[in-house]
Amino acid sequence: MANFYTDNRDLRFHLKHPAMEKIVRLKEMDYRDRGQYDYAPCDFEDAMDNYDRVLEIIGSICSEVIAPNAVDVDLEGPTVADGHVTYARGTLENHEALTRAGVIGMNFPRKYDGLNFPMVPYVMAAELVSRADAGFANIWGLQDCGETILEFASEEIRDEFLPRFNKGATAAMDLTEPDAGSDLQAVQLKAHYDESKGTWLLNGVKRFITNGDAGISLVLARSEEGTSDGRGLSLFVYDKADGGARVRRIENKMGIKGSPTCELVFRNAPAKLIGERRLGLIKYVMSLMNGARLGVGAQSVGIAQAAYEEAKKYASERKQFGKTIDQFPAVYEMLTVMRVRLEAMRSLLYETARFVDTYKGWSFISGERTLTKEERDDLKVNTRLADIYTPLVKLISSEWCNSIAYDALQIHGGAGFIKDFPVERLYRDARITSIYEGTSQLQVVAAIRGVTTGGYLAQIREYDKMEVRPEMEYLKKKLAGLTDDFEKRVAQVMAAGNNELTDFHARRLVEMAANIIMGYLLLQDAQRDQVYASSVELFIPMAISENRMKSDFIAAFEEKELGLYKVS
Repeated sequence: MANFYTDNRDLRFHLKHPAMEKIVRLKEMDYRDRGQYDYAPCDFEDAMDNYDRVLEIIGSICSEVIAPNAVDVDLEGPTVADGHVTYARGTLENHEALTRAGVIGMNFPRKYDGLNFPMVPYVMAAELVSRADAGFANIWGLQDCGETILEFASEEIRDEFLPRFNKGATAAMDLTEPDAGSDLQAVQLKAHYDESKGTWLLNGVKRFITNGDAGISLVLARSEEGTSDGRGLSLFVYDKADGGARVRRIENKMGIKGSPTCELVFRNAPAKLIGERRLGLIKYVMSLMNGARLGVGAQSVGIAQAAYEEAKKYASERKQFGKTIDQFPAVYEMLTVMRVRLEAMRSLLYETARFVDTYKGWSFISGERTLTKEERDDLKVNTRLADIYTPLVKLISSEWCNSIAYDALQIHGGAGFIKDFPVERLYRDARITSIYEGTSQLQVVAAIRGVTTGGYLAQIREYDKMEVRPEMEYLKKKLAGLTDDFEKRVAQVMAAGNNELTDFHARRLVEMAANIIMGYLLLQDAQRDQVYASSVELFIPMAISENRMKSDFIAAFEEKELGLYKVS
């Protein structure tokens, strides 16, 4: 089976983006580790070679171990006995292979046994693992919890927990409860400090916890007596070895069946406070969720890539009426749209990861020295862009992942509806991506700020400054026309001064912005490599068609019609 990294030209293309030189310099803090660790890079080229080699190793494990195990893991799934989870055999093999490769905690600093990788190659690794098995990607990808420990926990807690990831520790985010799903302000699990034991104790129930019986868990709990909102919540780290938490049950899910989704009961479970009290939700979990949403973006792209590969393979082999079905316009149009959308959402994913890398780089440097005004400005710009792009990439990639998986199954016809073909599992796995870590509707609530504050429009204007090949100037003009129309529709909605109307049109406006942004990103890609020219030539007419429909609806809509949409 082909290596999942080397068989996809898009990954190396995005890894070699011009912004990477700055990102690597920030992450490596001018390569100061080179004399202390024998595996630390001495310069940019050395760092890039490291990323490339590690991604090739991960690509090999994904194609040779994780993907072949996916069918059995889906059938076997995890089990629970005596209050604890046992993974499926294939899941254990997958985790052991990646642990031996040293890619658990790969983006942590070397002092914690990490590889000190930036987000871009880490997100690529997440995409690769997701392409192989989306359910297992949840278990591997929850190493993101370590990022929160790194950013906000005390040095003592970092020293205790972070090195364990490289040795194979699993992690979980214990946030949601039976009555606190999207509304995390309603969390009721209690945390109280026991003076006699000198520790915090957790009591209560958590539900829908991915990988809930993990070795290391970040737990959102109510630490302040008499509170009922987010200001009474703090974040804690719980060590499974200390005991006190048991799995009541594993949910029987439609998809991602290798990943145990648990209901947990905490009874006087000892835990340690992350950062400061009261900031659990409003600061630490918001940061944690942004990382998780970027992870779901990568997972969505990985699933979509797998679905596209299955559809392309099947269509090239299945014969009807004397020829393979990929020669019929009805099918080759579907395959082409799948490919173009996949490239567009991947460009959005790695653009977002670059913003995250840049602001995180400056943030860590600011902890060691005072930033210059130019550096502070760059930190602010990239922080703002990461904040508005993260819900955008989660929304678009998860929705398009579902669409691509749907079309991939359709291309298989009746064969796709039976379990003999991988596309049946991919279709089930795709469905959760637009639900967990914040539904698509909640991503719109977060992303609309990028519309109303002018954040998306300002960045679109920056993209429009790029120089393009003469033969592509007409495409740039089409994007400029879309931008002008988008600006007009935003102004129309905002002029009404009606928050309900803004919320009603929010998804249309956000998706219009996304189509324009992805159009410009693909246009940028085509300037770097002519191979992407056909993609942008196909994507922009699609964007024009979709945006025109949304624009016409907004233009003709009257406020009084809002009442017609309300459920009686």
